[in-house]
Amino acid sequence: MSKVSVIIATRNRPNFLLRAIRSAREAGKDAEIIVVDDASTKETFDVCTGLPNIRYVRLDRNRKLGGARNIGILASTSEYISFLDDDDARIPGSLDVQVEALNSAPEAGFVYGKAFHGDNDCVPLGSSYPDSCPQGDIFWKLMEWNFVPCAAVVFRRSCLFRVGLLADGLSGVEDWDLWLRIAALYPVVAVETPVAIWRQSSPSSGQYTSQPYEMLALCARLLRHRWLRLPRAATAPRSTRLEASRRFYERISDQFIWEAARSLKGGDIDHALKNILTAFRVCPVTTLRKSLRPKSLRFLAAGVSDKLKPRSHAVASVQDRRVEQTEE
Repeated sequence: MSKVSVIIATRNRPNFLLRAIRSAREAGKDAEIIVVDDASTKETFDVCTGLPNIRYVRLDRNRKLGGARNIGILASTSEYISFLDDDDARIPGSLDVQVEALNSAPEAGFVYGKAFHGDNDCVPLGSSYPDSCPQGDIFWKLMEWNFVPCAAVVFRRSCLFRVGLLADGLSGVEDWDLWLRIAALYPVVAVETPVAIWRQSSPSSGQYTSQPYEMLALCARLLRHRWLRLPRAATAPRSTRLEASRRFYERISDQFIWEAARSLKGGDIDHALKNILTAFRVCPVTTLRKSLRPKSLRFLAAGVSDKLKPRSHAVASVQDRRVEQTEE
């Protein structure tokens, strides 16, 4: 039996997929690689059937990311499981390091590490997240914001017998929901080094995270109707739940403002307005207070003025990347 099963859900991105598979092979000596083809075109089938030493599962209808990952879990054979998006990559040897850390902490539900921000070719841009990796009981911290990169996690299959599989209909945040449910019952360990590379989203990248206003609005609904109703949260003192909500809304209002400024800087007025309007709908009081801060006003104004400056495409690309690294 393999030490860890790496589940790669994919749909119509065969060029990215090859890179992801290659990185998974280099990440662990005994990795079982399972590719779940979420009803792609024939091109993906042709690519996968020509690759050795992978398990290829083709779905006849689109099950979305959570459904495809669940199919991969059911097809896997390892005690340890990791997810890898088809456009992301693993760092060589990283799975072996994390499996060793999890073996050393038999009470832990999962182990995670940092992830590099990567360009479209998954070349690290130099920055990584999170800045630090909280360990132990991280349930309330994790409810505040998702600092756990999906591709940087290895979790125990046995946890799923208590918390269940990935939930359907949570596009873009299925992983956050699963980490919360595991962290509510188990301690968590971390390695303080990058173990994966995340292809950074942009308004034109086509990733679900390129539409953050939809994802953040979904997170707000999940907080109210799902996460605060988890047994551990529901039985906690009211003051603890209120503080968790306050911290959550502080975080997402900051994210809305940052995304609006980024869209303005890129000239996408439509996305900027959607972020601002969604922020005022989801957390009006917090957004109003934060939007009127001098720092936020300068940030938004800089996005507008930056767009109006005549710059060559090459210079703009370098400057925008530097700003995004600093802000992240």
